[in-house]
Order: sequence, then structure tokens, then C-alpha cells
Amino acid sequence: MGKVAVGAAVVCAAAVCAAAALVVRHRMKSSGKWARTLAILKEFEEKCGTPISKLKQVADAMTVEMHAGLASEGGSKLKMIISYVDNLPTGDEKGLFYALDLGGTNFRVLRVQLGGKESRVVKQEFEEVSIPPHLMTGSSDALFDYIASALAKFVATESEGLHVSPGRQRELGFTFSFPVQQTSISSGTLIKWTKGFSIDDTVGQDVVGELTKAIERVGLDMRVAALVNDTIGTLAGGRYNNPDVVAAVILGTGTNAAYVERAHAIPKWHGLLPKSGDMVINMEWGNFRSSHLPLTEYDQELDADSLNPGEQIFEKMISGMYLGEIVRRVLYKMAEEAEFFGDTVPPKLKIPFILRTPHMSAVHHDTSPDLKVVATKLKDILEISNTSLKMRKIIVELCDIVAARGARLSAAGIVGILKKLGRDTVKDGEKLKSVIALDGGLYEHYTKFRTCMENTLTELLGEEVSDNIVIEHSNDGSGIGAALLAASHSQYIEVEES
Repeated sequence: MGKVAVGAAVVCAAAVCAAAALVVRHRMKSSGKWARTLAILKEFEEKCGTPISKLKQVADAMTVEMHAGLASEGGSKLKMIISYVDNLPTGDEKGLFYALDLGGTNFRVLRVQLGGKESRVVKQEFEEVSIPPHLMTGSSDALFDYIASALAKFVATESEGLHVSPGRQRELGFTFSFPVQQTSISSGTLIKWTKGFSIDDTVGQDVVGELTKAIERVGLDMRVAALVNDTIGTLAGGRYNNPDVVAAVILGTGTNAAYVERAHAIPKWHGLLPKSGDMVINMEWGNFRSSHLPLTEYDQELDADSLNPGEQIFEKMISGMYLGEIVRRVLYKMAEEAEFFGDTVPPKLKIPFILRTPHMSAVHHDTSPDLKVVATKLKDILEISNTSLKMRKIIVELCDIVAARGARLSAAGIVGILKKLGRDTVKDGEKLKSVIALDGGLYEHYTKFRTCMENTLTELLGEEVSDNIVIEHSNDGSGIGAALLAASHSQYIEVEES
């Protein structure tokens, strides 16, 4: 073999060795990164752990906080607001009732014809109206005049057979989904605006008074019979369809719960006891917090970066607004520390709230063998392509951890309410049925969340008790629920009963 050939062979061998070393180094590096990815996932999963023992502690803490919130104003992180709703619908209500649902950039006006026990909801009609942006930051009169004139236009379209009895005023249930200090069934002072509204001269005013003045200005003869929020509306809608409904829970963008309490079990209630003996309590349970909640570094960072740090901790762990964002934050750490998506962090992954819970749900429910939906969502939302099946499986697992924690904590919250009502056990073989009315997009559309929550309830309560606990979907509490509450708090009820 000539010198040249030997030289060439040596150079070749060296090149092969160098290439092999590079491959080994790359493999070691990539296996090191993969190990780091798995370590981040494993640590997150452990921190999110919700064993039954922990969930029972969360349920007990919920019950304790409920007692504290009922004992005195400011006695707990749970506000336990007295709603002044002491008559839930029974199904006997008759007549035409209106509802106004104001909770964001759109509002709805509805009318419902009720036919009593036999025919129930005979007819319902509604219209949705969007609020021009300038009215969201203008004056109180301008906003309420706009709403009242839309209401008057809607009333003018009452069709044949949809009329109030002669000599009677039309009555309206007003769902107002902003922080209000309720002062009676039909009055409440605005504490502050949220959701992009900023109208200074409404703050501190009675919102029913503001609406009533606007209704008078447009020449409409209508009385606001009830001021409610969507959770209480859901409870009313649930009770109308099923007399065993004891509580309502909203699991949507936000979360809340309301339930029926015995009025004498509310130490902070100083008024006369209602005839019914009952009082609906708006828990505002999104603000629940406890040392037993499995909080992670990602939850703490999300909270610190939020508009309301230290508030709504429970909501930030279980509601639709935040689940996708928790997933994004974990993925970001994987991208940064373990180069999960390659050498650079995908720019879109840096944008807060870009990954919404509906995207997460679509990823989580992907049943295709190669996880095609996961690949599509990553490409469409985060502009990440060329992901391996191994990577996509990690992302599904991450969604599973976040959704399961949220669903299991929601179940623990419900058990806390049942405990407060003494309905978490079977007493001497009596079969007391307890129905929880549920609504909200998270509950309705995120199947794995819903199934996990319902299974966890059974796990927490045991077979015998959970046979008597029913979860029912109660739709459109903020609309029909409000109209039903106008009916059950009508000024004409006494007349009809006498």
C-alpha cells in the first residue's frame, strides 16, 4: 500500500472516528436533554399530585372556610355572599318574564313564557346585542340608556300570545356578572368593573337603580324583580327542573358555586328569617385557598404575573381561563432548559395565554395513532413543526396532569359543600338525593375533565353515598335562570296565592 493510500486511510479513519464521536456526543447530549425533559415532567406530576388523602383535606378545608365566611364578613377568603334569594322556582310559575344578561362585551335580552307544572317553559326568545367599545368607558347613563333602548325594542316584538296579563307590569331578572354588594333581592351596589369596563360614575351606585332610571327614560313599564349572578341563575334553572337540586357549580372560563343554606345557620344574617327558611349563598369559591392545595412553581408564577396576584387561587388551578396557560408555562421550561423543541425557544411559546384550554382539550382527546391533532395544533398555534411522536406523547401527558388536577380539585370542592350540608354520608339507610347543577364550557366540552371529576366524586364519597349524588347539566342559568328568579320573586305571587 503506497504512502498516499495509507495517509488517506488514516485521514478517513480519523474522520470516521471524529464523526462517530460527534454522533455519540450528540446522542449523549440529546439523551441528556431528553432526561431533563422527563425530569421536568416527573417533578411537575409529583407536585400536582392529588391522592384521595389530600383531596379529603381540601374538602374539609372548604367546609371550614364556608363556616368562617358565614360567621362574619371578611371572616374567610370565601366571601359567602348572602344573595337575598329565598324563593327558588318550584315549577308552578306562570306568565311572561324577561331577563337581561350583562356579563361582558355582549348582553342578551330574553323572554320566557311559563305555563306552570304541566307545560313548563312554553316559549322562549332572545336577542344578543354587542356593546360599542366607547360605551364601556363612557358614562353610566350612556351605557344603561343603550341597554334600556335595546330592551324596549325587544319588548316591542312580543308576538301573538306572548303578553303580560292586563294591568300588570312586566318583570325582569337581571344577571349582572360583575362584583356587587347585594343589598336586597332587587338592589346591589357596584364594587368595581372588570372585563374591560371602566365607568367611574357607576361604581358605588345601585345597578338596579341605574337600569330602572334608564328604563323609565325610554318610557318602558318594567320592574326589575331580581338581581342575580350566573351561578345563582344556574341553581334556579336546576331547581326548576329538579326539586332535589341543592347546589350549582360553574366550570367555564371562570368558576363559582352557590348552594341553598338554612337561614338560621348564617350567623352574619341579621334580618328577619325568610318564610321559606332558606337562603341562597353565592360562595365566590374561586377565591378559596388552603395550604393543602397542590401549588407548583408554575402556578405561583402565573399568579404573580396576573392582574390579581394572591386572589382567585382556586380558580387559577381549575378553570378554563388558566389550564392552557399552565401547560404553556411547563412547555416553556422544557424548551428553555431541555431544548425540547430544538436549539431555540419557539417565539410563539413565549406569548402568555396563547395556548387556550379548548386547544388543550383537542390535544388531550386526540385518539389518532400518530397523534395527528397534536401535531396540527402545535403547527397552527405555536408554529412548531417536525415534532416526533415521542414529543407529542409528552405533551398529551402534560395536558392529562393539568386537567386531572383541576378536575379532582373541583370534585373536592363539591364534597366540601355536601359536607357542609350534611349530605356526604348516608344516615340510617335514608336515601336523601342531592343533585348538583353544573354549567360552563369546561364541564360541557372537555370530556376528560368532566369524566375525571365525576369519577373522583365517587372515589371520595364511596359507592353507597355517591348513588344518591347526581350531577346534572343545567343550561343557560344566566338567561332562563334569571327569568325564573323574576317569576319566583314576582310582586304578584301573593295575589295569586291568596
